[in-house]
Amino acid sequence: MAKWHKSCYSVRSDSFLGLPMSIRIDDVVGVHAHALQVRMQRSEILAANLANVDTPGFQARDIDFASAMRRLDAGEEFSALTIDSPLKYRVPYQASLDGNTVELSVEQAEFSRNSMDFQTSLTFLTQKFSGLKQAIEGR
Repeated sequence: MAKWHKSCYSVRSDSFLGLPMSIRIDDVVGVHAHALQVRMQRSEILAANLANVDTPGFQARDIDFASAMRRLDAGEEFSALTIDSPLKYRVPYQASLDGNTVELSVEQAEFSRNSMDFQTSLTFLTQKFSGLKQAIEGR
């Protein structure tokens, strides 16, 4: 039997002889797993904006990250979120004659910010799982 750290278990009325309790993965990773999903979806939308920078009449789109996270935290399934989420349309700082609302500098900045936020959540999750692995291995 593996030797457990004192902080890895607790004796509770629903435990068996003080053996470790199961851990819900959602409690461990917090909002970061959902954040990765939303950030991935947002990166696809922003990439489409960048790809259509020269398409006449194309409307730059985005999603409301905070709203999407609230919906996921409320228990809504991610697949429903992607289907039912209304896209937000960006209002350009400088109007284009052909009706295209994509502004290259704005989209690049948003894409970069989204990528950094994605990497931050991914790094957090990597560290969390590394810590769990060490706890399981008894290090």
